[in-house]
Amino acid sequence: MTVTQLKLNANKKLVCPKCSGELRFVEGGAVRIVNGKVDMDATLPKHICDRCGVFYRELLGSGYYDSYPLPKEDRLPQSAPSVKPAAAPVKRPPATIVKPAPKKRVIATGDIPPTILKREADGKCPCPRCGDRMDFVEAGPVQIVNGKPDFSNTIDHFVCPYCKSVFRKIVGTDYFQWSEK
Repeated sequence: MTVTQLKLNANKKLVCPKCSGELRFVEGGAVRIVNGKVDMDATLPKHICDRCGVFYRELLGSGYYDSYPLPKEDRLPQSAPSVKPAAAPVKRPPATIVKPAPKKRVIATGDIPPTILKREADGKCPCPRCGDRMDFVEAGPVQIVNGKPDFSNTIDHFVCPYCKSVFRKIVGTDYFQWSEK
């Protein structure tokens, strides 16, 4: 592992000091668990040379990069040469005319006051924004999504499949209010 300064090519892309090929940039991701231990390196961005099988990571914003062997899970899959067979004529059914459904009027979110919403026997209720039937989502525990805690389903709420609105319960009341997510 050596420390080096990477050069830019004419396209303003970093190039590999060994083979002069363009490096593929990979953004840092979520924390991973590897062999029962937390892998914080997965959160850091890296520049990958698929030809040489190495990646480069910048040292504290210095412009100098440390090189490391590329793990198998970060390698691009090798693509087999593609040979297209001759296309056979496709028989299509005759076209059918479908009338568009009448559009529902969707109320602006700023015009919706906090509202009391009650589940009906089927577990749904009418959406105050578009009038479609909303699904009730019961509160659940905090979940980990992409290595980060997700609190979005920890409070009872209604979700409308038509206008994609979410109505969350205002804590300590029977009222529900429109929410972005």
